[in-house]
Amino acid sequence: MSNYIKMKTPDKEKQFYPDYLFEILVVVFITIELVLVLAMLYPQKIGRQIDFTAQFQPKPEWYFLWLYQLLRYFPGKSAFIGAVAIPILAVFILIFIPFIDRGEYGKKRQ
Repeated sequence: MSNYIKMKTPDKEKQFYPDYLFEILVVVFITIELVLVLAMLYPQKIGRQIDFTAQFQPKPEWYFLWLYQLLRYFPGKSAFIGAVAIPILAVFILIFIPFIDRGEYGKKRQ
């Protein structure tokens, strides 16, 4: 056999500190540096472009769009109908659905 195969290096047991900790920190720093370099080379556009010369038109959040649409159907003095009367009527209908049901399965059998 050759000398290469016969030579053995003494096995030193690796410990977490400082051996593995150093390796982990090197990988973490290289990863952070790589992410930062890629972020600088390829910046992402965030959000939408705002035109400051256009007139401001506020719009409600998605969960109030139905009420906003009702107010567009009932402008001016009739806004009370669209903003108060119709939503209250809808809530009362939903509350009283169990009492309105007259089907076979809606009643208790005696």
